[in-house]
Amino acid sequence: MKLFLGEYDHSLDEKGRVTLPRKIRQEIGDSEIVLSRGFDTCIFGFDRSSWEIEAAKQLTPSVTEEKGRALRRYFFAAAEKVEIDKLGRILLPAQLKEYASIRSEVVVIGAGDHFEIWDKEQWISTTNQFLSKK
Repeated sequence: MKLFLGEYDHSLDEKGRVTLPRKIRQEIGDSEIVLSRGFDTCIFGFDRSSWEIEAAKQLTPSVTEEKGRALRRYFFAAAEKVEIDKLGRILLPAQLKEYASIRSEVVVIGAGDHFEIWDKEQWISTTNQFLSKK
């Protein structure tokens, strides 16, 4: 099982690309990933096998159930396959970048079975909110 760990600060380049951290790339082990909307204001990233496992979970509820249909639409409509270039960079799709309010500074975090890409200010705010509730 792949396990994505860590927190890494990065910047978008002028073309809207971000370099994935080496440790994240090592877990991916491939040149293609799947990005989708997160359930918070972030982008979820999956290697191929983790995506297939997560996709199967989302397809479990019957299409006749309203909640199941809504979740499928949310999760799959925004999903895109993205290539990792030779320098370890990925181009963030415009719709996902907009959804996650990503400007120029980002944080890439390991989240166990997937990784997440956050706008740095949004990540700091979310983390501080969590810590203040402890």
